[in-house]
Amino acid sequence: MSKKKWIKKRHGIIRAIAAATLGIYVRLWYGVKVEKFREQGKRPYLIVMNHTTFCDQFLVGMAFRGPVYYIASEDLFSNGWISRLLTWAVAPIPIKKQTVDVHAVANCIRVAREGGTIALAPEGNRTYCGKTAYIKPSIVKLIRKLHLPLAVFRIEGGYGVHPRWSDVVRKGPMRAYVSRVVETEEYSGMSDEELFALLQREMNVNEAQADGAYEHPQNAEFLERLLYVCPKCGLSEFESREDRIRCKNCGLTVRHKPTKELEGVGETIPFRFVADWYDYQCDFVNQLDPNAFLKIPMYTDTVRLSEVVLYQKKNILLKETELQLFGDRLTVGETAVPFTAVTGITVQGKNKLVVYWDGKVWQMKGGKRFNAIKYMNMAYRYKNVNEGDGNGKFLGF
Repeated sequence: MSKKKWIKKRHGIIRAIAAATLGIYVRLWYGVKVEKFREQGKRPYLIVMNHTTFCDQFLVGMAFRGPVYYIASEDLFSNGWISRLLTWAVAPIPIKKQTVDVHAVANCIRVAREGGTIALAPEGNRTYCGKTAYIKPSIVKLIRKLHLPLAVFRIEGGYGVHPRWSDVVRKGPMRAYVSRVVETEEYSGMSDEELFALLQREMNVNEAQADGAYEHPQNAEFLERLLYVCPKCGLSEFESREDRIRCKNCGLTVRHKPTKELEGVGETIPFRFVADWYDYQCDFVNQLDPNAFLKIPMYTDTVRLSEVVLYQKKNILLKETELQLFGDRLTVGETAVPFTAVTGITVQGKNKLVVYWDGKVWQMKGGKRFNAIKYMNMAYRYKNVNEGDGNGKFLGF
């Protein structure tokens, strides 16, 4: 018995309605210039986009005609009736981010064979600092399996307008457009290394530069969701207000300017942009010895603990509990989660920590200023030191 088709007529109708309503709202909200892909024709594409804002999918939808089937993380499909409605309306393709998801690949092949256009963000994560994040080389295998023309969709200025760590939208220049189409004949003649290098080159967007003014009174608000290493005193905690962020330990205060540049208040700092500070933070963590933090917690936070039942719902296990970070584990209430038992750990949204362990998926959500990144970074650092060759530098993004 043949499977029902993935692609439904209603998807195109709903897409047209969304473009006429939500699409216009996003355009006005972000002040973004979206260039229509006039060379699209009637053939399907594999769209690869850099991931900068919460609304990137709407930008793609405004540039392309007809329905686009987005590859989306399992978290989107674990919200009960809302997820079921979304699946009925636009049929996104679910993927488990922390595994090699053969079902997601099979569904992509199915959509491609039915003549559908597929879109994904190869980074798998929205940038925190304005630079295109790590891309897994395995994307090349998917491109070859689907055998679709490749459309590179660039979003420039998205970080400046709405950084992932921020709750506010700034006013500033932003553009979204198809920068290049790579035909199947062209990439079929390339080696995997050549195709991957092309993809990295075409998708590389670096907003760590003073290329415009992005105005808002709260330009630094919630930057502590990203930063936890101080250039003066090391591991620390920060507090932000309006356009400034301050180290709670030593009092170092930094101003975030509308140009995206940073400046020390009353003293000099070794960074010009948030990306520079983030790189310094990663280098700092990669010099730490996890075994030096086994007895006393590095950090303690208060969080809500939920268990995610994949593709179904989220069950709240504890409305409020203590989360602690050690060099080899994290503890949630009375439960110790050793990093040796963790099969995946990531940050979703602005600051939700998701841990895959012991066959379960736990999601931890703290207050608005909760920094989830430090937990992910230390888990990777421990694995790099104790389970790898000791030289690994990848810390989760």
